[in-house]
Amino acid sequence: MENVAKSFGDKVNIEVEDAGKEVASLPAPEPIEDVHLFTIPEQNNIIRRIDRRLVVTIGVLYCVSLLDRNNMSAASIAGMKTELVLTGLRYNTANLVFFIPYILFQAPATIILRKVGPRLYLGSIVVAWGGVMVAMGFVQDHNQLIAMRTLLGLFEAGFFPSCVYLLSTWYTRYEVGKRYSVFYLLGCLASGFSGILAYGLMQMNGRQNLSGWRWIFIVEGALTIGLGIMGYLLIVDFPDSRRKTWRFLNQEECDWIIDRIRHDRGDVDIPTFKIGRFLLSGLDWKVWAYALIFFNTAAITYALSYTLPILLIDNMGFSIAQAQCLVAPPYVFAGLVMYGTAWVGDKFHLRGPIIIFNMILCLIGLPILGWANSAPIRYLGVFFVTAGGNSNIPAAMAFQANNIRGQWKRAFCSATLVGFLFSIVLVLLCDLDFYWLNRQAEKRGKVLERHEENASAEFRYTY
Repeated sequence: MENVAKSFGDKVNIEVEDAGKEVASLPAPEPIEDVHLFTIPEQNNIIRRIDRRLVVTIGVLYCVSLLDRNNMSAASIAGMKTELVLTGLRYNTANLVFFIPYILFQAPATIILRKVGPRLYLGSIVVAWGGVMVAMGFVQDHNQLIAMRTLLGLFEAGFFPSCVYLLSTWYTRYEVGKRYSVFYLLGCLASGFSGILAYGLMQMNGRQNLSGWRWIFIVEGALTIGLGIMGYLLIVDFPDSRRKTWRFLNQEECDWIIDRIRHDRGDVDIPTFKIGRFLLSGLDWKVWAYALIFFNTAAITYALSYTLPILLIDNMGFSIAQAQCLVAPPYVFAGLVMYGTAWVGDKFHLRGPIIIFNMILCLIGLPILGWANSAPIRYLGVFFVTAGGNSNIPAAMAFQANNIRGQWKRAFCSATLVGFLFSIVLVLLCDLDFYWLNRQAEKRGKVLERHEENASAEFRYTY
């Protein structure tokens, strides 16, 4: 074969860390046989086929994932808050309960993914949460809404960490940044245009005697079910899987993918799963450092997705129609920044500086959003915060994927990225408790913190 690409090298020392304790130097893998080598154009063609089949498929599914979990604010201003009497902290509670199962089932999800396979597991949970979304269109009170949001969190729990892990098994370390970026970019498009879609669905108000906000859940849920079925047909398995659920690559091409991953980081071979070894991954401080980086970014992006339409109406004075449409431009800008920084990161093998740059954008935007006098200037701050926060999600994923070796350890780390959002749950739980205790103090004259010296009947918790 002419113009054959050079092998990755005959002498490569690979460090393998055994449960964070012993480090051994293994001999380099055997050189790739000629049958596994392709010309540069052939290699690029193989990678493009994987991109189209894997990145686009799970990216579209992540798009509906974000659409389904973040449409609460759109439904709220469309009348749900009034019709279901979501007074006090009921709306916040409905948002909170999503995260409890969403966090608890992160780690088990990546184990199930390996055992069952991405095609069956991811396709099934997408169809399941699509059914929950349709059911949310028929809830009659806030208790039923809370129950549906809990189920939604349960079914969506495994999707994001599973996709992060699956992508890392198909690409080398300095290819994965752009792929994470495109994957998350499709989700950003969902967040950006969800307001416009929601406003269109609101116009169905009165059809079949259903309110407009109900149609938001019903139509988006039906769309999710359809895409979940499509996902089952298109999602690819791990390159080393014996299930061979993919047909877009022949065996030689798949062997080449496995060989290049082996030469890039040397963790293609999957050891037998042992729960103790899996949990020992948590002893590596880097795992929690990546989780904290991800949390600091995700807290910003979730806050925006749940409150941006409400902020545009209540704090900036825009109408409902204007607010639903004005959600889109900041996310379009975020997509440009996201892919641009990912390209730079992969091109120049940078991860940390990209994360710092994105956080600087947030630090510029947040004061503008919070303290600027005019609505247009505050809206400009939304652009900076949205771009910096959302661009850092794929940057943080690439950071950990590049620096964690071992299949089960990367599966554990992918789960902890999102699991660290437990801090958000703790804050919201405190807020609910503080709200209830303040109400008790106002109605019954209960003295808060009465065991402290100089207790005051005027003291109230801040939430």
